[in-house]
This record gives sequence, structure tokens and C-alpha cells, in this order.
Amino acid sequence: MGAVKSKLANACPARCGCCGLLRSDSYDLKDLPRPPRLDTSNNVISGTRQGVLAVQGIDFCIETNGENHHTNKFNLMSKDVDRCLVIRRGQAFKLDILLNRPYDASRDAVSFIFYVSDVEKRGPSGDTSAAVPMLEKGSETLGAWNAVYDGQMDSHLMVAVTAAADCIVAAWRIDVDTRLNGGESLSYTHPLPIYVLFNPWCLNDSVYMPGHSHREEYVQEDGGLMYRGVYNVIKPMPWYYAQYEKDILECALYLVREIGKVKGRARGDPIRTVRALSAAVNVQDDNGVLFGNWATELSEYSGGTHPLKWIGSLSILQKYYEKKKPVKYAQCWVYAGVLTTICRALGIPCRPVTGYDAAHDSQGSLTIDIIKDEEGNTLEEFTRDSVWNYHVWNEVWMDRPDLGTEYSGWQAIDSTPQETSEDVFRCGPASLRAVRDGELQRPYDASYVFAQVNADKVLWKYSGEIQPLKLLARDTVSIGQNISTKAIGRMEREDITDLYKYPERTREERDTMEKALRKSESIFARYYLNDAFNDVVFEFELRDDIKIGQDFNVVLHIKNRSTINEHQVKGVLRVDTVTYTGVTGDGVKRQDFEMVMAPAAKEKITLLVTFSDYFKKIVDQASFNIACLATIVDRNFDYFAQDDFRVRNPDIKISYDGKPISRQEFLVTVKLENPLPIPLKSGKFYIQGPGLDKQLKIELSENVAPGALASVQFKLTPPWAGRHQISAKFSSKELHDVDGFLSLMVSPPDTNGIPLIDANETREI
Repeated sequence: MGAVKSKLANACPARCGCCGLLRSDSYDLKDLPRPPRLDTSNNVISGTRQGVLAVQGIDFCIETNGENHHTNKFNLMSKDVDRCLVIRRGQAFKLDILLNRPYDASRDAVSFIFYVSDVEKRGPSGDTSAAVPMLEKGSETLGAWNAVYDGQMDSHLMVAVTAAADCIVAAWRIDVDTRLNGGESLSYTHPLPIYVLFNPWCLNDSVYMPGHSHREEYVQEDGGLMYRGVYNVIKPMPWYYAQYEKDILECALYLVREIGKVKGRARGDPIRTVRALSAAVNVQDDNGVLFGNWATELSEYSGGTHPLKWIGSLSILQKYYEKKKPVKYAQCWVYAGVLTTICRALGIPCRPVTGYDAAHDSQGSLTIDIIKDEEGNTLEEFTRDSVWNYHVWNEVWMDRPDLGTEYSGWQAIDSTPQETSEDVFRCGPASLRAVRDGELQRPYDASYVFAQVNADKVLWKYSGEIQPLKLLARDTVSIGQNISTKAIGRMEREDITDLYKYPERTREERDTMEKALRKSESIFARYYLNDAFNDVVFEFELRDDIKIGQDFNVVLHIKNRSTINEHQVKGVLRVDTVTYTGVTGDGVKRQDFEMVMAPAAKEKITLLVTFSDYFKKIVDQASFNIACLATIVDRNFDYFAQDDFRVRNPDIKISYDGKPISRQEFLVTVKLENPLPIPLKSGKFYIQGPGLDKQLKIELSENVAPGALASVQFKLTPPWAGRHQISAKFSSKELHDVDGFLSLMVSPPDTNGIPLIDANETREI
């Protein structure tokens, strides 16, 4: 067989990932992949088939297509060998096809057969395949599969191909059929797949998102912030989404196909896709990504990684994809971070969202019923509902043709396994418009999301088996506070509470709640305070910036507002540790009080909590519950109030030398001051930054004395210019959940190292 000269071969690596050819000055056709239809016993260049066009390779035009489709950062596009094309549906991409001779429109016909690579049985055309003849410009059909002649040079045929705007999101294969008019044909199969993603840039795609800055933040950004803490001490936490890195896109498609069991045309539907993914990220019901664990003792996390030690999604998803086994362990923000990664990898705009004092309504009553004993303890055996200090879920952006255009836009989804939906641990997508307006029958799970951010909290006092529950308080405003997400283009918090509900204490908010209650299918009794007593009022005073290691005071102010009557008051003021899911841990300190309040009198109860009081009792995130249970003895009136409080961990400071330039190494320093009056032992830093293909772990060689600095250095090599994020965590036997992050701009090599923005400044956590 004769050799045919390849112009593409000289421009490609040893084996070209974009055209499938061997790099050499020439190659034999026997080196090219052959589908069954090509009879290699006949000479393609001479003899009976001399006139039929033969495809000798395809250049995927990686750089051009990557830039136009915003996919050039994907590892599949940038690896050294076997580079695959990643494009977005509904938008043209270029193919440079090398032929054995120039294309002649008067006698040659060229067609393309696209088919989903993981579908074994396929017909000539359908949801999982498309037969696309090459057309002249102006003949294409809007929104459908198209292949349009785009010019030629010698034996190179340029074609602009567009995947249908609603096609399946998957890895596709490509065959090229060539035929002489009225004569014989040949077929060429390219050895590598083309990955087709959702397209927020395409008007005809159901995930279209207007606004460049919005698409940049919610699709392209590979780092960001999530929020934890309590409503009055909000804690930003860095997270590396890593949607472009090795194995991440393949893992996302695997989760949709194999774990989510999304089949056929549904794989092109973002509604069906994200609903399946909300279940696939947790291990319940399937072999999903993450085991959840909310234990209070560190020893109960053996055999896995404590959720506070994860710094991003990369190592989680790579480990899962390698073993196809669930990874240990996760809590809500880990689930949300991983789900953000998967959605952004697939091209679905996504952001993590945190709500404070988030309700878990286990009975679908739209009320959260908390039962207390006479000491102010929560009776867990009688209390099924709970209020979490915070909860992190996700929002995705898409059309809702099943509900109507007014319900399009942001949709809430949640992968933390709390309650089942259709007997599976999944939640959403629930339209935020439906949640805000109390339209609880709109799919999916709008009722659960509504209760999470807008339920009424009802507190009851239990005095014994033969005594009826006594209503202590009805709280209509505290659930669902400071709903937060990262601001567009800034490492700052944006409050989006108004997307979920009308302002508290407004008529619109109460009307929406009453409408929701009327539409609820739950049968329950509603209780209201008929004779509220408010002569004596109680108010907590808490400092909002106590660092761990410091002592703090809890102050209770009591005031008799009556100018005529005196009242006898007795009660207990207590401080307890609490998990962020609202489970009370060990009692830290308490103080009983009893007094007679003269008319217009004011009293102050002060409870000092020292470091030695709380240090050994702290659970996961250094949060406390401050509570007061009091009785106005002469009126037989019970009062209960509580508040959340946390001591703040120190910040990791991050700095770097010089001006960061892409593909050039630079030195980074991280520092942490020990805030405790005791040494830090077995300290470790966990680092994620540009150019790191896995999380970096640096162990300290010495203990860190009280007030001393722990400092380590490492080098990073950013793979591309633009905005990057360096994230750091610190953990020791004495100190956990310590974060730091730095956002920086990396310059391209030709700018002489002048950064686009000098961001050498660590943000406070």
C-alpha cells in the first residue's frame, strides 16, 4: 500500500490527540482505524476505488474550539496525548478533515454520523445518534444538528459542525462517510470521542444564562467560597471546585449515566439531570459519591477523612472515579461543593447557598416543634424536627417548561440526605419563585425547601407524662436568616434571602405562609399564644468576635416594664455546646437565679465562661447554644429564649513572592498564629492551588507554642493566566476548622510579569 503525505502529522505530537495520526513525515493507511465497512483489501488510492474520498485524519482544532466554547481549560483538551474535543451544544465547532485528494462538490458527498459512545444499540438516527449530511452555508436548520462546508485548502476540508441545542450531554463518537455521486462509499471512524456539554451561552439551550459575569462566575469559576458559622458570626470557607481537572468531567457523566440512571433523551434535560445528581452525590439508595457522618467524636471518623479537612472536590471525585466506591466522609457543605463541581463540569450554572437557622421539617407540617424539659434541655426522644445553625445546598439555573416561564431561573437542589422524595434521598429542582410565593405543589419538593427557610418554630414545655404540653413560644421570624452565596466576581458574601421569601414581619410574608399552610396536605393543629404576658422581658448580650482561646461573658438583661406590679422571677441561664445540625452536646456552664423584680426594675445576670470551661467540651465547629428558661412565678408564665454563638478560629495568612506568571513557578508562604494558651501538636497544613493535581499536605516538624507562628512554604506553577485561588486548611490535635484563602490574578508570559490585579492580600475568615 502506498504512503500518503500528511500535513497535519507534522503539527501534532507523537500520536495526535486531535486527529489520531502518527507523527511522522508520512504514514500508511494501514495505521488508520478502520470501521467494518471499509474493505482494506482494495486499494483506496488506486484501482476500483480510486475516485472515492478517503478521510485520513481529523484535526479537532483544539485551541480555536476551546476558546470559542469556553472549554480550553479542561484536562481532556490540554493533556499531552490523545486530546479530546470538549464543546457545548447549540454552537458551531470547527473540524479540519484531511482527505486523500481535494473535495469536489460536483461529485463528492460527505456525511457525518454522530452517536453516543456508551450506547451499544443505535438506529440510523434518533436521540442517541444523528446522521448529518454536509450542507452549503445558509442551508442549516436552527437548533438542530448541522454540518456546513466552511472552505478547503488543498486536501484539507474545513467543516463547521453544530450539535443540536437539546442533544444528549455525553461523550459522542464521529464517523465520516464519503461517497461518489451514484457510486461507492467509504467510512472513517475517529478513535477519540467528542464531549458535548450544556451551553449557557446558547439562547436555544434550556440552561442559557444572560450576562457574561454570571456565566463566568457560575460556570467557569473553579474556586470560590461557601459559608458556615452561625447567623451572627458568618464564616466564609474556601472551596476548590476543580471542574476542569483530570477525571472530573468523565466522573460527572458517569454519575448521570450509571448512578443517576438517566437514560435516552433525558440526558439532555437539565431538570432530569440535576434531580438525579442530587441523589447520586450521596450514598443512600445507590453507590453514590459520599458517605455522610455527623458524629461528635473524632474517633468516629476513622477509616475516612473528617469533613472539615476537605479543601475541595478534586481528591473526592478522583478517588471515587478510580475505585467506583463511596468516599468517607461528608457533611452538608461537602455535598454542596461536590455537586457544584459536577454541575459546572457539565455546563449547568450552579452555586452553593447557605441558609442560617435552617429548618428540617420531618413531618411536612411547616412548623418546627421543639420540646423542652423544665431545665431547658431539648427532649430529643420527643423532638423529630430540628433547626440547623446553617445548612448548605445548591441552586442551578435553567428553564422550567414543565411549570411555565415565570418559574424559570434559579432552582434549589440539595444532595444532603435528610428526607426522601419519591422514596429516594434527593431534593429539587424547586423553583425559587414557587418557594417565595408559597406554591408548594409545584415540582419538585418546593414544600420542603419552603419549610427549610420559612417554617414557624414552636417551643413546648414538657412537665411529665400526665401533663399536657405547654406552649412556651411561637417564633415566626428566626428560621431562614441571611441566606448567602458568593458575590459575582468578588470574594465577598451576597445576601439572597429575598429570593426565597418576603421580608419577615410583612403582610406579604404572613399571607404567603397562610397560603402555604392551606395547601399543605398535612393534618395538624395550630396553636397561638392567646394571653401573652410581656411585663417582664429578657434580652441576651453577646460579643460577636470572641477568638478561640479567650474567655467570654454571657449577659442576660431582665427588665420589669410594669410601673405598678412587682414580679417574682426564677430561672436558669445555661451555655451548651451544639453541633451545627442543632444537636446539643455537653453542658459547659449554668447559673440559676431567683429574684423579685420591683416595678420598672432592671437586673443583669452575668455568666463568665473561661477557656478551661469550654475547651475540652467543644464539638465540631466551636458553636454554643445560649439558653434561658425562666418562670414568672406569680403569673405561672414560662419564658424560653435561646441564641447561637461561636468562638472564632484564627485566619491563615497567605502571601507570595514576585509576580505570578502562567507556567512559571512561584513561592507561596502560609502562616498561622497559635491563639490558644496551650501548644499545638501534630499540626498539618492542607493546600490546594493552581497547578496542583491533588491536595498538598505539609506536616509541621515541631509543636507550635502559645502565640507563636506556624509557617510553611511551597511552590506553585499555574497552568493558565487569569484568576486563581489558593486555599489552605490547618488541623492539629487542639485546633480544627481553620481556613485561609487568597484570590490572585496570574499574568500570561508576554506581559513581563505585570499582574492584571495585585491581589497579594489574604481575606479575613
